[in-house]
Amino acid sequence: MSRTKELLSKIGLRLDGRREHELRRIRCKLGVFNEPDGSAYLEQGLTKVLAAIYGPHQVRGNRLKAQHDAAVVNCQFSMAVFSTGERKKRPRGDRKSSEMSIHLKQALTAAIKTELFAWSQIDVYVEVLHADGGIFPACVNAATLALIDAGIPLKEYVCACTASLANGDVPLVDVSYHEEIMGGPTLTIAALPLSGNIVLMEMSRRFHLDHLPKVLEKALQGCKDIRQILDEAVKNHVSEVGSSSGWSVLGDKGP
Repeated sequence: MSRTKELLSKIGLRLDGRREHELRRIRCKLGVFNEPDGSAYLEQGLTKVLAAIYGPHQVRGNRLKAQHDAAVVNCQFSMAVFSTGERKKRPRGDRKSSEMSIHLKQALTAAIKTELFAWSQIDVYVEVLHADGGIFPACVNAATLALIDAGIPLKEYVCACTASLANGDVPLVDVSYHEEIMGGPTLTIAALPLSGNIVLMEMSRRFHLDHLPKVLEKALQGCKDIRQILDEAVKNHVSEVGSSSGWSVLGDKGP
């Protein structure tokens, strides 16, 4: 309990100066590569991620995995050897990478309109360039932007966020690496913010039943806030592409 008290000061500030409800700064850009069908770069705090999309295309390799009523979503997660302070002998293919790939597939498949691409395959590649907590949420958020850049129809944005507890009962949103290792259990969710549907939820350790609802609410609100940031990035990207192509985008000028 004493460890978690250090995460929030007496005036309500976290180690990095944020309030308990504030996200880390998110920077993102679509269309960072020309070779893939879609790509995106995202920074969430100090965590930096690249995502690339190939497809939809004909199923490669084992044709038996093709589905007659939906596309096959193939996800591959990897971390650059320089992404953490620890030397990584196997940047991809280890147990953690395999689990992250499976979780990515679960989250993204829930948002992609796979029924429009029967007998096809969509490949999603995500590379972590620098890890500083919230790796999975950053990967989901970057992959969502890359899917949009590839023009793949989505039911809605899928966004992910973490939440934890400080001082025993104060929920924190978008947990950094130091907060992960110094604080209590961390809750990670991927959600469709507009509908409120949670498509993936994982806990690093068990929460007390009395604390789980407010931590879950904080994480879901984080997903909604992230959606607004991603949506603004998409609008800016479309406006930039439109301007360079000689046509303008008339956006909503409402409040």
